[in-house]
Amino acid sequence: MRWLVTGARGLLGTDVAAHLCGRDGEHVAALGRDELDVRDPAAVAAALDAHRPDVVVNCAAWTAVDAAEEHEAEALAVNGHAVRLLAEACAARSVRLVHVSTDYVFDGTASEPYPEDAPPNPLGAYGRSKLAGERAALAHGHVVVRTAWLYGTHGENFVRTMLRRAAAGERVAVVTDQVGQPTWSADLAARLVALARTGAPPGVYHGTNAGQTTWFGLAREVYAAAGADPALVTPTTSAVLGRPAPRPAYSVLGHAGWARAHLPPMRHWRQALRAAWPYLADAAAAAPSPGGAR
Repeated sequence: MRWLVTGARGLLGTDVAAHLCGRDGEHVAALGRDELDVRDPAAVAAALDAHRPDVVVNCAAWTAVDAAEEHEAEALAVNGHAVRLLAEACAARSVRLVHVSTDYVFDGTASEPYPEDAPPNPLGAYGRSKLAGERAALAHGHVVVRTAWLYGTHGENFVRTMLRRAAAGERVAVVTDQVGQPTWSADLAARLVALARTGAPPGVYHGTNAGQTTWFGLAREVYAAAGADPALVTPTTSAVLGRPAPRPAYSVLGHAGWARAHLPPMRHWRQALRAAWPYLADAAAAAPSPGGAR
């Protein structure tokens, strides 16, 4: 198969490209932001015509959640309008688009996992921009995969930040009032590829590791794995941290949709974290990333 990965220098895009590269029969064009501006219709058309993919995996996104509150138009340009361009261009060429979305399309008022067909109701600008992209992809018969609490060895993310702070023996305050599903980017990358290969029907899928925890619980898990005292992680609330963008208090996603693709749900987040740990530790030792607590 021929693949085009957008946003291929980011946290998830890097893992998708790495998962595909070197496999027999796979031809991969991994394009970062400097190589393909997904907001530019001429550039999108040229990339599709030059690389002739069977599948496009769209990992390009505005992910600065707080900054989106003041720059909603810019976030919408990447997360909404650009997805429409990709969706239209792919549909015109009979190319399959697998688009990555987010748990932030929900308002967090649920008390049980959100099914794939739950009505979205985003709280902030970032969620609104991602919902616009979802709707554009679905309107053209493509696949949307929502993920959440993503971490990995590339770029800035919560787990790498906690690992760095644990190694330094720092005390850190982390929120206890947000519940979700930590998801290893390498697990999601493999699932995105599997989903495209199976020829799964268009629609929404929830690409998160199973189980649930709070950011506080995840931070303590990281500290313990790093050999640091979990008591160094102290509880706080979202109100105390006072972030510009509202976060969904409960964004656990249900996984019933995988049955349509004849694929099992992704493994439990603790299993994934254990599998990711050697890679995370090596990456932190080589080039620890800056970042802040949630």
